[in-house]
Amino acid sequence: MKKLPLMLQLALILFCVMIIPTIVMTLYSGTQILGYSEKAIAQSTLDGLDSNQRLNESALNTVMQDTVRVASSSLYDGIRQYRSYAQLNSDYNRVEHALSILRELQRIARSNDGIYSAYFHLNDADYIVASDEGIIPIERYESIEWLQNSLSNKVGIGGVWQPRKMENGEMVMSYVLPLNRLSTSTKGVLVVNLKETQIEQNMVSSNQEDLGYTIIGLNNGKIISHSDKNLLLTPAAEQPFMEQLLQRQAKKGYAFHELDGERLLYTWKKSDDLNWLYVNQYSMDHLMTQTKAVQRGIVIFTAIIILVGIVITALIATWVSRPLRKLAGHIRAQGNMAFADRNELSFLDSAFRRMQEEEDKLNQLIEEREQDACSLAVHHLLRGDQLKSSQKELLHEMFPEKHYVVAVISIDHYNRYRNNTSPEARSYHRYAFISSYEKQLASLVINKSVYYGEGRIALLLNFDEGMLAKDRKLTQVLTCIQAEAMDLFGHSVTIGVSSMTEQALEVHSKLIEAMELIKQRIIAGNGQILYWNSEQQGNQKYVYPQNSERRLINYIDIGDIDSIVAELDAIHELIQSTKSISYDNILFIYNQLIGVTVKYLNEKNINTSAIFAERGNIYSIIASMDTLDEITAYLKHFYTEISKFISTSNHSEVNYFEKIQSYLDQHYSEDIVFDDMAKEIGISYSYMRKLFYEGTGKSLIDYVNYKRIEAAKDLLIRSTLNVAQIAAEVGYNNIQSFNRFFRKYEGVTPSSYKGSKING
Repeated sequence: MKKLPLMLQLALILFCVMIIPTIVMTLYSGTQILGYSEKAIAQSTLDGLDSNQRLNESALNTVMQDTVRVASSSLYDGIRQYRSYAQLNSDYNRVEHALSILRELQRIARSNDGIYSAYFHLNDADYIVASDEGIIPIERYESIEWLQNSLSNKVGIGGVWQPRKMENGEMVMSYVLPLNRLSTSTKGVLVVNLKETQIEQNMVSSNQEDLGYTIIGLNNGKIISHSDKNLLLTPAAEQPFMEQLLQRQAKKGYAFHELDGERLLYTWKKSDDLNWLYVNQYSMDHLMTQTKAVQRGIVIFTAIIILVGIVITALIATWVSRPLRKLAGHIRAQGNMAFADRNELSFLDSAFRRMQEEEDKLNQLIEEREQDACSLAVHHLLRGDQLKSSQKELLHEMFPEKHYVVAVISIDHYNRYRNNTSPEARSYHRYAFISSYEKQLASLVINKSVYYGEGRIALLLNFDEGMLAKDRKLTQVLTCIQAEAMDLFGHSVTIGVSSMTEQALEVHSKLIEAMELIKQRIIAGNGQILYWNSEQQGNQKYVYPQNSERRLINYIDIGDIDSIVAELDAIHELIQSTKSISYDNILFIYNQLIGVTVKYLNEKNINTSAIFAERGNIYSIIASMDTLDEITAYLKHFYTEISKFISTSNHSEVNYFEKIQSYLDQHYSEDIVFDDMAKEIGISYSYMRKLFYEGTGKSLIDYVNYKRIEAAKDLLIRSTLNVAQIAAEVGYNNIQSFNRFFRKYEGVTPSSYKGSKING
């Protein structure tokens, strides 16, 4: 096509515009006419019923899954002992537990379309926790006497759907779910009331106004949802043709039926999951009228398309051909483009595309070079590197004023922030943060930012002498920057502001001043704006609590935790009371205390790996902390653990092994959290795992599964429980896991094992 002349292309366009729509309309007409035949209509409407049924049951399953998730939580354990409304309201913690349940119920009501209300009733309690009424006495809520009858036919541990009319006249489908004893020992029931009108929305789309639908509960043969609300909860067999549908054995199908001289199409489908029968009713007379309308529309539409195509093609040939030829000839004469064998449209497209690409590349290159040059020059200035003459000129253009100040913005608790965010999120936060405060500062001073890693941003400020009187305004802006950082990062920031200089070559030393100020938050605390004070920095003192080493070792020896805590508080107070103490001095004090402690433990032949195994590098942990309060709190916990470990060191490893095995024997059927188990026994998880493996040759999880399978074997032979009940009894949340582990340990399935033992 690129080598064909333009006029020939226009002729082909005319041919395609006229012929292709004609072919398309013909095919479309045949398809539509076929689609509206009785058989095709019946199959199409049956597919529509199937789609609506899946949509409805998907929505119901979402409600059920949300309800089951809430029922499986431990929220209810907090109120299971309080059967009376007075008991519940007598204590704030009890009310708070009930409010937690209320919030979950309200979340269910908000997150699912069509939920009228949701409530929880504790067995034998005289109050209700309801999403619409809150926590109220049971006599002030609608009657719940219907619950017992609805649960009489329940099978298994799932809930049941109960159609009913509420006391206020609202027709709802109530999902009733008793709490499962496998997940909680609390006995009660959750009820979620779904409006019947929501089921109607699921079953009837906007283009099905002529559709009559019916949903029948096969358990009692009553209508549970219908287009005519007067028929709800009435026997379905009383309606025309419904009795015949109820007697059919097929899962789904369609049938034609004459009623009052009108030919009707019935489509039906049975739901095994809910034991419901879905029925749709259509008027065939109405559906077939659409065929004639489609045929007339196709003829008119085809004629219009051909006519419009001819007109458009004529306009294209008249208005486009001559200007395009003229423009293409001019570009060929002026340019040096190797497209001589192409037609005008192809030539112009290639020429303009090449020019656009070259322009975009040039603009991008210029913009990137300018940005990189500016950032690189500021970076070299802050580092104190030797500057080229071109960089000096660029910096002079960027910072034309006389005075310079460097401020360093540092995110407090940066390690915590980094662990909770992805690299992409941190990059976005940093970009948004810098863009925002640079705009705020632009009206006051010239500024440029450079990111220095570890949550630190160096901000170079350049201003004239008139700005010296506006330092209060600058402080206000820095305070606003702190507030914005809290909103964006979720962490406060500490800002260190250097002294002022008139020499660009001294900017590097000002950066060092600002960095040193950031270290001072260890005493000043997080979220501060710190200004450089030459006198204070020049009069720094060195202190060290020499006697604290000996006292801490003595307190560890006798297990006096209170005295250890008091000594750490005394060191904390000494540091705080010492004016102008340096950051390095503070770290030295605590690093020295830790070193002395570790040396003492090694001299006593105490296994320090059992104490420090899961702590990591203690020196790095302390260095990463922002404030003195954090370090003191950490060391209190650190020395308390040491003291407790030494006080219990007389227990032998055999005694620990017996405790581990006894715990597993007692709790194997529960969901064991091994970290919590290790804390309860009094050792680290890694030490517990190593000790148990050396004693048994099995891992902890292998031993738990072994105990569960042994118990299951006994239950299979001696009890009447089915396989699913036995799986839950010995601790497996689903039967698939139970079957997999039983086959692993015994080589056969639970059912085969039971059959062989009983028949043998």
